[in-house]
Amino acid sequence: MKNLLNRLINHEHLSTTEAKQVLVNISNGMYNQSQIASFLTVFMMRSITLNELRGFRDALLELCIPINLSNFNAIDIVGTGGDGKNTFNISTLSSFITAGAGVHVSKHGNYGVSSTSGSSNVMEHLGVKFSNDEDFLKRCLDQAGICILHAPLFHPAMKAVAPIRKELGVKTFFNMLGPLVNPSFPKNQLLGVFNLEILRLYSFLHQNTKNNYSIVYALDGYDEISLTGKAKIVSNHSEKLFSPEDLGIEKVTQESIFGGKTIKDAANIFVNIINGKGTEQQNHVVCANAGLAIATSKQIDHKTGFEIAKESLFSGKAKTALNKLVELSK
Repeated sequence: MKNLLNRLINHEHLSTTEAKQVLVNISNGMYNQSQIASFLTVFMMRSITLNELRGFRDALLELCIPINLSNFNAIDIVGTGGDGKNTFNISTLSSFITAGAGVHVSKHGNYGVSSTSGSSNVMEHLGVKFSNDEDFLKRCLDQAGICILHAPLFHPAMKAVAPIRKELGVKTFFNMLGPLVNPSFPKNQLLGVFNLEILRLYSFLHQNTKNNYSIVYALDGYDEISLTGKAKIVSNHSEKLFSPEDLGIEKVTQESIFGGKTIKDAANIFVNIINGKGTEQQNHVVCANAGLAIATSKQIDHKTGFEIAKESLFSGKAKTALNKLVELSK
């Protein structure tokens, strides 16, 4: 690791093979915590390259516990996190709305690192059980339309890194990796990223796949469609600049999508919205994201997906999906 750190400090880059090997070595316990922390810090100071990101992704996918959910043709709706905006759990709510609309969702998530409440924090708070048992996950998809893939259960290789990430408390390149390493290898993905550079890297990584995907970056820094302004959306068939007006709705304020100061706050907001008692701004944001997920999976236009999402939320279908998942967790 000393040689590697010296090279990185001298502004050298890693090849795909080298990047992959480093993560394999970390998983095998070959480095101490100080070395790993230093390694993570390098990538906070400079941009990650395409080869490095590809190598890190390949390592995690090779080392993960894979799960076969291919019969469900599910979509993952997940952001990198790390945008520093502390919104409520938009992608998780969007996942239940999408499931309520009849599109299966295999939601990859984790505890919050740089935010108050990650996807797994609020799911755990609401009574959802985390499991890597394939039969249980298939039962969740079959009956609730959604399953939760809690990242640590599928990526044991990252056990050595988790406490370091927690102690650092800031975004690292693992934020960039989360949406790329869903252990069910879904053929449909809605991915949110926290800057334009990562949007570009994700686009390169996805352009040679046969998957349906949409990659989103809100131009004011959110890793999802925030409706606070315009967003760049790159998909498997187009690249466009999205505006709230495209869905016939108005911009929202940053304050209207704030996620609270505690996990309990985040869970309360979550329950309020899924019960159909959210504010108009909150409802529009979750339905805009769920609408894009539905559109990506069904290969229809975003406006139609948005209308389907609203019906799922306000008819109670999204809440039914959550209630069923909690019931199956008992």
